[in-house]
Amino acid sequence: MITDLPIPPGDGALEALLALERALAGGAPVRPHAPDAPPAPLPAHDGPLPEDLAVVVSTSGSTGTPKPAMLGTQALAASAAATHDRLGGPGQWLLALPPHHVAGLQVLLRSVHAGTRPVLTDPALTPFALVQAVAAMSGERRYASLVPAQLTAMATDPVGIEGLRRLDAVLVGGAAADPQVVARAREDGVRVVLTYGMSETCGGCVYDGRALRGVAVDVGPSGTLLLGGPVVAHGYLGMPELTTEHFVRRDGMRWFVTSDLGSVDERGVVSVLGRADDLINSGGLKVAPRVVEEGVLAHVPAVTAALAVGLPHERWGEGVALLVVTSPGGPPVGEVPHEGVGQIREMLRPHLPAHALPHRVRVVAELPTRGPGKPDRAAARDLLGGASGPS
Repeated sequence: MITDLPIPPGDGALEALLALERALAGGAPVRPHAPDAPPAPLPAHDGPLPEDLAVVVSTSGSTGTPKPAMLGTQALAASAAATHDRLGGPGQWLLALPPHHVAGLQVLLRSVHAGTRPVLTDPALTPFALVQAVAAMSGERRYASLVPAQLTAMATDPVGIEGLRRLDAVLVGGAAADPQVVARAREDGVRVVLTYGMSETCGGCVYDGRALRGVAVDVGPSGTLLLGGPVVAHGYLGMPELTTEHFVRRDGMRWFVTSDLGSVDERGVVSVLGRADDLINSGGLKVAPRVVEEGVLAHVPAVTAALAVGLPHERWGEGVALLVVTSPGGPPVGEVPHEGVGQIREMLRPHLPAHALPHRVRVVAELPTRGPGKPDRAAARDLLGGASGPS
């Protein structure tokens, strides 16, 4: 029987540690959830549950309805051991993420495996709160896991940078981080580790482009990434068709077939372009939103965050549209006029192909997100609305 486990943010999350320890030790598996959002009933599961099932964690719902991924004790142990091995050894963790999502949950689970007590702070992280939380950490090695928005807020503040510098490693995942922010933080002495993974792989399993110990990465015929090894989930609870579609056995191990386009070079370095269903088809040419977003952040002054989506275009089928956040003194919230869009296109022209240049730009106070800091492209399309219009 799977037990619902409400985990509040902040200090209340410590109360869940005992239930997680019992689940890892072979007790009843648990399903973490936010205490103010009772979860929907779990789907009926045909056949016996996996023998070592410990946690059922919901995916972020990036491709639609969240799916309950079944994580076993062996997968969670392999993930924790490989993470600590890559970072330099077990340590004490700072929890600054919602603990019912896989990234925040893993902070608690890694703490159980390391035999340490995590320090907790509110996910609405401020530079002063970060410094206070880090000062309360007593471990020989100290780690934190953040989403890109938190890293940006900390790395652009002198107090926040000081807090980050006191940590032995800062894992950043859940969405693509701004390369300029990452570079600036690293120059300031912060050990930023960019992670890639998902609920189905016990969270991050590729760090700074390199697979963790025991993890294998391959590219399927359609260009999507496959992740294999001991960290892969058993499948989805009560969803046999999706389990068959996304979980396969090969080379004596379980593999998860992702929906992310990417590549692996001859050195084994993994590059992720983004979700296959997020690609923009402009005049028959494919545009990866992440490439546009990184180009905008690097080459358009005053833009501090960007989200690219495809909208209907009368000539090209789809055109690139942008939601952006600007720094104080930048363009105000609202639609950027035609002349302004033209200026942005000229700034980007030396760096992006013509079919990737935006046709519409709208300034917003903040980008829409879902889950722990993941971009919500469906909401972005709703905010933009209408057609991109002619070039």
